[in-house]
Formats: sequence, C-alpha cells, structure tokens
Amino acid sequence: MAGHNKWSKIKRAKGANDAKRGKVFSRLSRDITLAAKDGGGDPDMNARLRTILLKAKAENMPVDNIDRAIKKGTGELPGVVYEDNTYEGYGPGGVAFIIKCTTDNKTRTSQDVRSILSKHGGNLASSGAVAFQFLHMGQFLIAKDTIGEDELMEAALEAGADDVITSDEGYEVRCEIPEFDHVIHALDQAGIKTESAEIAYIPTTMSPVTELGLARSVQKLHDALDDNDDVQQIFSNEELADDVAAALDEEE
Repeated sequence: MAGHNKWSKIKRAKGANDAKRGKVFSRLSRDITLAAKDGGGDPDMNARLRTILLKAKAENMPVDNIDRAIKKGTGELPGVVYEDNTYEGYGPGGVAFIIKCTTDNKTRTSQDVRSILSKHGGNLASSGAVAFQFLHMGQFLIAKDTIGEDELMEAALEAGADDVITSDEGYEVRCEIPEFDHVIHALDQAGIKTESAEIAYIPTTMSPVTELGLARSVQKLHDALDDNDDVQQIFSNEELADDVAAALDEEE
C-alpha cells in the first residue's frame, strides 16, 4: 500500500550507506540554499528554512555544511543558482508519479527525468495530468512507540492539523500547507519526534499492484529517479497487495 511504501522508504533510509548519506546531505544543502535565497538566512524569520533545518538536524547533518548552504543562499559565499521544478509522469502499470527537483539547469533535468521514465516503462506527462490524483498537504509520520494516539491527536489538532491517521506502521498527521510550520513546531515543542516531515503529494487515487514483477519494475524506477542528483522528492500512487509488499520487504 502507499503508506507501506512511505514507511519502507524511511526504513531503507535509516540503513543507508555513506554514499547515500552524502546524497541526503547534498539534497538538504540545495534545499537550504534555495530557502535562504528566497526568504533570508534567519530561520526565525523564514519558516521554510526553519523546517528544512529541523530535517537536517534529524539527519545529523554537520553544522558547517548547514552554515555554508545558508551563506550560499544569502550571497555571502559564491554558489550555484538553484530553482525548484516539478514533473508529472506515469510508470509501469499506469502508476502515477510526481517528481520534485532542485536544479541549476532545467533543460538537463527535464531530459534526464524524461529519459529515466522512458527507460523504465513510463512516460513524462503534461502539467496537471497527474497532480489531480494527489492531495498537496503537509505530512508527518510518527512512530507508534513515540506517543499515545490521544496525546498526539490533541497536540496536532490544537496546532492546526486536519487529521491524524493511525496504521500498523505508525501515525500520519496531515495539515494544510499554510499550517505546516505551526504543526511542526508544536510537535517539536511537545518533544514528539517525527520520522518524516514534508510538504507531500498524498495519493487519493490508487493504482493496484498485485504482481511481484510489476512491483519490482516500479521499484527500479523509484531507485533510478532517486539516483539522479537533481531529484529531491518522489511521490507515487502504487498500492501493493499484502503478499507483494511482504515479498519486496524480504528482498531488501
């Protein structure tokens, strides 16, 4: 299921090797630079920067890396000029993808994303062709052993969250984008650790995946996109059958 995929992604990230961790830092650096460029280098006055810094802290990103990224964004240090870009497409089995990138060359990135989709049985779609199948919202994932459901619900809803969803893997808190900063700070103030906190595309229309071969193909596309340096976030709407999800977990 989609939720299963999200929690599995977190599990894989925790076991990432040094090369993968270096890529995480690189992506965070780009996000920090872009946020500082758009809203200034003071996290108290820049909600987007403040949110990314919380994520960098959770990833144990070195302070020197963070400072350099902020100074590149504010112009105190020379650096590459980045911009955000979002692509929509389809993968094997008609699975819908939204791919968020940060790039210094939109033409290169567009060609790369198109090529990766094509090589893995998918295609790049026009703007809006896929996005209607997703909610664009703040999303927080919290492990069940962190807090009780009632306590979390009280803290989250008080801060402006719309919903708290409980699953076997843990809790999912959702909020409208303007409330994201309020919610993440309320959770942080309450000492509630998030496994993931991001502005996400949450699927509302699912693409069932009942065959292991198709699931592997979709996973290969995920991995190929993730290997691209410009790709920051990947959202998709595959819904894995329980036996397929279990088989993929065993393979990992």
